[in-house]
Amino acid sequence: MPAARPVAILGGVRIPFCRQNTAYSDVGNLGMSVRTLGALVERFGLHGQQLGEVAMGAVIKHSSDWNLGREAALSSGLSPLTPGITLQRACGTSLDSIITVGNKIALGQIESGIGGGSDTTSEVPIVYGKKLRARLLAANRAKTTADKVKTLVKGFKFAELKPEFPGVAEPRTGKSMGDHCEDMAKQWSISRDSQDELAVASHHKLAAAYERGFFEDLIAPFRGLQRDNILRADTSLEKLATLKPAFDKTSGRGTLTAANSTPLTDGAAAVLLASDEWAKAHGHEPMAYLRDAQVAAVDFVHGEGLLMAPTIAVPEMLKRHGLTLQDFDIYEIHEAFAAQVLCTLRAWESEEYCKNRLGLDAPMGRIDPAKMNPNGSSLATGHPFAATGARIIATVAKELKQRGGGRALVSICTAGGMGVVAIVER
Repeated sequence: MPAARPVAILGGVRIPFCRQNTAYSDVGNLGMSVRTLGALVERFGLHGQQLGEVAMGAVIKHSSDWNLGREAALSSGLSPLTPGITLQRACGTSLDSIITVGNKIALGQIESGIGGGSDTTSEVPIVYGKKLRARLLAANRAKTTADKVKTLVKGFKFAELKPEFPGVAEPRTGKSMGDHCEDMAKQWSISRDSQDELAVASHHKLAAAYERGFFEDLIAPFRGLQRDNILRADTSLEKLATLKPAFDKTSGRGTLTAANSTPLTDGAAAVLLASDEWAKAHGHEPMAYLRDAQVAAVDFVHGEGLLMAPTIAVPEMLKRHGLTLQDFDIYEIHEAFAAQVLCTLRAWESEEYCKNRLGLDAPMGRIDPAKMNPNGSSLATGHPFAATGARIIATVAKELKQRGGGRALVSICTAGGMGVVAIVER
């Protein structure tokens, strides 16, 4: 096995993220992926070039999207000899696709590749129940028209027409991610005010980044959108205080609202990765490097917080490098919910949690809030599940380039009680 090589992040592109059932309501994952990959090909002059891999993914997708990565690559402008793979790890999908491509580059299996993802909560698959599916299949097997009609109508009940819509509830608990996060907020005593403050800050930081032109080469206009249509630059604590709880609506103790939780979102993002040799040969300067990554899981079925796995993954990764939590210039912590971010920070500051759950001698400690999500994050951009990781990697790589160097910690919680984290350096 060859020694690992540096994995260069050359840059990324995304389309504006938008609220469910708005600009991208009829586009679907393939259309968003093609637009995003095409923009990346255009930006880096990759027309007709053969890359080592295109890894894309989606969480909510039609059965026709089974080969999404390859189909998107075929329509992107890349050489048709470029392979494509379709991956999925819930909200960590595109970070995982970037890690997959990066690992192949590190081992010398490929020289360049693209990792990304897309998600739609608008153009969702609608599946009919088992009884209607069985009836339709039986009718299809029938030999005569009369037999087909007989099979369709015999014993038919209108209830069979009720479709099954895709859901985001955890199959093992029946609770939504928001319900689980509400439980976490209560366990860690996270206040409504602190959640709203984080949400307002995210919108204001994202708006400021747009105003200074930070996203000019990171966002490809699509369907008339130039910016994320979830962004509310004029939002305030006073406005957020008027909203009612979105998940715990009856106890009087609910703190998660539509504003301090990410909305259902459509969008896509992708990142170009390469070896130093490939980058130099093709005239590209690396923005940053993907140094390491880690995945962890928690036993949320038996009481652990569903979205707490990043608290486990981060110290495991830091130990390999002899780093502390404070040895970073930027912290990109995915804002699935404001409460999730605040629970994570509080856990790392907790002596009991760090000793009993993480096996550490002392708390990991506090991070500087000014270093966290400096250009806003998911509460303001929105969260197309499989696109968020690529959005974050592209954003943090550019931020490090503009700063002239530094080290960033990336942390993403996912459904299923998992977390994906990474170190990006320049």
